[in-house]
Formats: sequence, C-alpha cells, structure tokens
Amino acid sequence: MTPVQGARARARIEITAAIKDEARAQLAAEGAAKLSLRAVARELGMVSSALYRYFPSRDDLLTALIVDAYDAVGAAAERAAADSAGQRPLDRWTAVCRAVRAWAVAHPHEYALIYGSPVPGYAAPQDTIAPAARVGLALVGIVRLAHTGEGLALPPLPDALRPEAERIAADIAPDLPPALAAALVAAWSQLFGLVSFEVFGQFHRVVEDRDAFFAASARRLGQDVGLLPRG
Repeated sequence: MTPVQGARARARIEITAAIKDEARAQLAAEGAAKLSLRAVARELGMVSSALYRYFPSRDDLLTALIVDAYDAVGAAAERAAADSAGQRPLDRWTAVCRAVRAWAVAHPHEYALIYGSPVPGYAAPQDTIAPAARVGLALVGIVRLAHTGEGLALPPLPDALRPEAERIAADIAPDLPPALAAALVAAWSQLFGLVSFEVFGQFHRVVEDRDAFFAASARRLGQDVGLLPRG
C-alpha cells in the first residue's frame, strides 16, 4: 500500500467512525426509527452525497450500528468468560451474565437498538446473525466444559418438548444433550429479559438492590441449566 493509499484508508476509517458516532448520538436523542442520513451528514458538515459513499442507505448504517452493538456486548461476555477461567462453571456463568448487564446499563441506547422494539421498515440481514450469537456461544462454552468436565445435573425434559429440544440441539450444539440445549435457550432468553426490565425501567419501585437481585437471578439461571453450586 502506497503512502497515499494508506492516508486514504485512514481517512475512510476516521470518517466512518465519525458517522457512526453521530448516528449513535441521534439514536440517544431521537430513537432508531428517526435515524436520518441527511441529519447525520448535516451535523458532520458533509453533503449527503458524500455520506452515501460510506453508507448507501439508512438500513446500511443501522446494520453497521447493530453489528457493532452485538460485537461489543459479545466481546464483554467473552472477556468475562476468559477472565474467570479456572473458576467453577456456575461462577463463570454468573460472571458472563454480569458483564452483559454491565454493558447494557452503560450503553442503554445501543442495547435498545438490538433488544428493544423492531425498527419500522428495517429487516436485519444475515450479517447480524453471527455477532448476535456471541453472548449465547460464551454461555454454551461454559456449559459444554461443565458437561465434559466436572459434570452437571441434567435438567428435566418434558416429553412434549423433546422433538423441539432435539431440533434445537442439532442446530446450536449437536454435542450436548437435547435437554441441556433447550435449557440453555430458555436461560439465554431469561437473561435478556432480566436485563431489559432493568434497562427499560420495569424494575422501578419494584427492585431496589438491583446488583444483588441480578446476581442471584443469574446464578439461579445457571442452576436451572444444570450447573452445580459450590459444594
């Protein structure tokens, strides 16, 4: 790469970051449904035609913001899993859940973009699937190690759920028992239910000590999956 090409690449990276930063500011002020490329361009002192060279449409910009948000919360979960390596699986599970909550509380508007109401007229492309799975895969990894290592208490599986549990297992974790795969999906969804209730204000005048409440709830989810408590 020539010096001129390198300078152009760096300039493109900087301008792309500035566009995303301004778009996130608009998300915080107006919400995703009102995100406007023209408004972003105006705030940055750009003409609209110049911005379209970076993001051809509002949906392209939304997708970039969504992928960034999923990657950010996924990275937080993966760091927590790595930092807690060597601890008991239930403690590692709780650490990952707390990292997800901490990121969401610190970035409520980005969290709302990926776990709030759908944006009217927007359909998420395939590019968002892998980033969206990162938190779930971090939790699956902890449970997989427990299953093959020190063991866990396999959760019950009702007969009526067995066909769906087998399909889920084949899709997300073929090496795990169907009962475990189904319990993981349930716990994953409940984790984000807990986080959403806090981020979106549903715990107001209901839960006061939210740190303690969340830690206990996350631990309970891990036990529901079959992770064994200390001792």
